[in-house]
Amino acid sequence: MLKKITLISAVALTSTLAYAKDNVYRYDFNQAVQNAVSQGLIDGQVKFYLAGTGGGGQVIQKGAVTNKKTRGAFANPEESCERALHSALIQLDHAAKARGATRVTNIVSYFKKNEYSSTSQYECYKGKTVTSVTLKGDLVR
Repeated sequence: MLKKITLISAVALTSTLAYAKDNVYRYDFNQAVQNAVSQGLIDGQVKFYLAGTGGGGQVIQKGAVTNKKTRGAFANPEESCERALHSALIQLDHAAKARGATRVTNIVSYFKKNEYSSTSQYECYKGKTVTSVTLKGDLVR
């Protein structure tokens, strides 16, 4: 009987978590980038520009996408969102350097292929267990 109750509880918990609503948060992009540089996560050689804030140069790859997640259970939304953003920046930084790019421009939030464009903020989705940041931008030389 105990196994049956445990199984039912596990299914109920899984169902609840699977359908947990994501909360949307928006935080300062440039501050988070500066924090990543000051923490040594990226070296600052590649510059990051949100859509409408920087342009010009030769586009090497248009629409590079990164989708990074981090554990969000019991975490402060701002801290877990910044942690997920830092992972996305690291991936874009590596992709840019591998392609000879010096900037990532025209960056928009791109969660579930829905664009959110801002000249100052990135968008983050935090559910009960996972925090997600998805970015799309152009690699530019």
